[in-house]
Amino acid sequence: MTFSSPLRRRALLIAAAAILTGAGIAHASTAAYPTKPIRLVVPFAAGGTTSILARLLADRMGQSLGQPVVVDNRPGAGGNVGMEVVAKSEPDGYTLLMGPIGLAINPALYAKMPFDPIKDLTPIGRYAGVPNLLVVHPSVPAANVKELVAYAKAHPGKLNYASNGNGTSSHLAAEMLKSAAGVELTHVPYKGGGPAMQDLIGGQVQMLFDQMPAVLPQVESGRVRALGVSSMQRSAAAKEIPAISETLPGFDMTVWFGFLAPAGTPKDVVNKLNGEMRKAIDAPDFQAQLAKMGVTPMPSSPEEFRSFIASETQRWAQVVKTSGAKID
Repeated sequence: MTFSSPLRRRALLIAAAAILTGAGIAHASTAAYPTKPIRLVVPFAAGGTTSILARLLADRMGQSLGQPVVVDNRPGAGGNVGMEVVAKSEPDGYTLLMGPIGLAINPALYAKMPFDPIKDLTPIGRYAGVPNLLVVHPSVPAANVKELVAYAKAHPGKLNYASNGNGTSSHLAAEMLKSAAGVELTHVPYKGGGPAMQDLIGGQVQMLFDQMPAVLPQVESGRVRALGVSSMQRSAAAKEIPAISETLPGFDMTVWFGFLAPAGTPKDVVNKLNGEMRKAIDAPDFQAQLAKMGVTPMPSSPEEFRSFIASETQRWAQVVKTSGAKID
């Protein structure tokens, strides 16, 4: 069947109008985002640094976006459980991930990953960095890292160290200490910093590496004793605590966090979320709040965060190989 010239022109105009209308609807949908609450998955238990920092930024972004950003704690498998939830969610901008350094560490530690951190997730932006703090139960006869190493060498395998879970920065920091100091320590993994700290305070374990925001209040209360920070330099938030590198040269473990979404999330949505993140992070009062906890703001573009994750994945593959860290 053929159309006369006027009918053909009319059909083409109708088709073009339909395409433009569809594009307009899609654009309007993106422009209106978000129209309902956003879920922010934290792949560790409540009470730890990842959860604390997630809630701080979620509150700010929720106010700015006009929709609640609700934190959903999904601990397990060194963060893999929660990260997989996001990687396999609809790419509509309503399920996000508070991505930990485990995105770069876990591929080297786990023989089989349930998702691909590079292919299955879309970076939104980096958030912040923070050192781990090495703390011990008050019963441990060590006032500094040098004395801890001496005690561990005199009692091989007798010190139990808690971690936030297999493959977490908490786990890797202790393995790095074992390797650098040549000591034997026994690993006791938990499903997050909150449960690990509870057992450290209770004396079920003797030592723990965890990020400063979650640990400093316990140090200040006297429930645990701080021996060193894992960054190369002392933290401005606790200048009296030495860097571990002052005793073990070259020791460096700075933890980072960022936001990600499922692969395929519309670019306009990613850019909008990145803009809201950066606006919140750049606020002077928010930066002051982070500084008190020993946290350094590290805002970035999505592209910069993607490149950073790729470089960190290569770096931690070498660290895991050198340290000999294994999943318990």
